[in-house]
Amino acid sequence: MTEEKDKCCQEHEHDCECGCNDEADYITLQFDDGEDVECEILGLFDYEGKEYIALLPEDGTDDVYIYGYKEVNEDEFELIDIEDDAEFEKVVAEFEKITEEE
Repeated sequence: MTEEKDKCCQEHEHDCECGCNDEADYITLQFDDGEDVECEILGLFDYEGKEYIALLPEDGTDDVYIYGYKEVNEDEFELIDIEDDAEFEKVVAEFEKITEEE
């Protein structure tokens, strides 16, 4: 990190827009078939009182995985499959709306 960015972050307590804190976060999903997929966390979002997470798999596709999200404690969270098709469609539409706004 450059001194300029370091100084900026110290002044703004890491809430600045200088780009110095833009490192992506990743998680590894482990599927039932034994396949592991590294995914970039695109972000968390709320919809109708529930939290969801959007993940971009590092598998060369344009797919985005969306799961329900539940924070267990400060260092742990749980991903929840969205099994209801109608709920899933609404959540995907909300995610698309959010990404279009950005």
